[in-house]
Parts: sequence; structure tokens; C-alpha cells
Amino acid sequence: MAARTALPALQPALQFDPALLLRAQEVRVAFFDVDGVLTDGGLYFSEQGETLKRFNTLDGHGLKLLQQAGITPAVITGRDSPALRLRLTALGVVHARFGTEDKRPAAEAILAELGLGWAQAAAMGDDWPDLAVMRRAAFACAPAQAHAEVQAIAHHVTAAAGGAGAARELCDLLLIASCRYAGLLAMHAT
Repeated sequence: MAARTALPALQPALQFDPALLLRAQEVRVAFFDVDGVLTDGGLYFSEQGETLKRFNTLDGHGLKLLQQAGITPAVITGRDSPALRLRLTALGVVHARFGTEDKRPAAEAILAELGLGWAQAAAMGDDWPDLAVMRRAAFACAPAQAHAEVQAIAHHVTAAAGGAGAARELCDLLLIASCRYAGLLAMHAT
């Protein structure tokens, strides 16, 4: 039997501005909007009036990785649908508020449940209802297609659009800032 040769260590390819990583270093909870962040923002309706949504698997895996790193993903959305609830359950996301137009009190309730403060929070949104949470969070992020006012307050605007890997980009940034990215990558590459 031939001896196995060890694979060389996989070096992370992603890099972010060190100032962004420093700002995100203490993040322990990440708030995500849904429409325009975890989805492309389009709303699809069946003939029966059911709302259908398209989710990106890159984003979903990013939310799982956050959990593995001890960073809690939380969802606060102005809409509600069975498809969304099913997706969040499949991803193990337990902190979620649905049908919430005033997102700041919802975020504050989640922070209280977790025993955390705004200095330990990141937030990703794409439109005006997300501004109050994003302005208070230690790290604010917007997807590439976000409204101009949201991009203006974001510490980071992703290269990817909502529903096309934008949430994963924030997850990766938070994982690198928490010094957990390389270890998680190595676990998946062996």
C-alpha cells in the first residue's frame, strides 16, 4: 500500500482592509435583513398568493459558519413567509423577528436575550427600514445594490449583490476578524 502524502496547508485567499477587521473584531451577533440581503429583493407570488423566495447557498453556509465560530446570526425582517421560516429553521437560525417594520426594538430585544450590546453587533441591510439598526451597530454592512443612503452609512459595501453572496461576504469578514476563518477553512479542506 502506498503511503499517503500530506496535503499542503490551505492558505486563505480572502483579504479585507485591516481597519475593517479591527472594527469587526468584537462582533458576537450579526443582524440580517431578508429581502435584498438574503434574497435578491424580488418577490415571487404563486397562483395561490404564496410568497416564494430564492436563497443563495453561499449565504446559508456563511450563517452556519458564524454559528460554528460563536457568532450568532439573527434575522429581522418586515415580511413573513413559510418559505423564510423553513429556510431559517434549516440553517439553525433561532433568533428571528418577522413582520417587524420598526427593527431597532427587535434588535434590542435580541441583544438583551443574548446579554450583548450594540458594540458587539454587526448589521446588514439594504433600505431605509434597516438604518436605525445599522447606525447603532459597531459594524454596518450593505450589499452592492443597497439604497444610496444605506451605502453611505455602511462601513463596508459588498462586491456581491443581495441574494448573490453578499451575506456570505459579511460572514467571511466577521470570521476573519474573529480569527476563526483559517481554522474553519482547514476543517473543510482536509
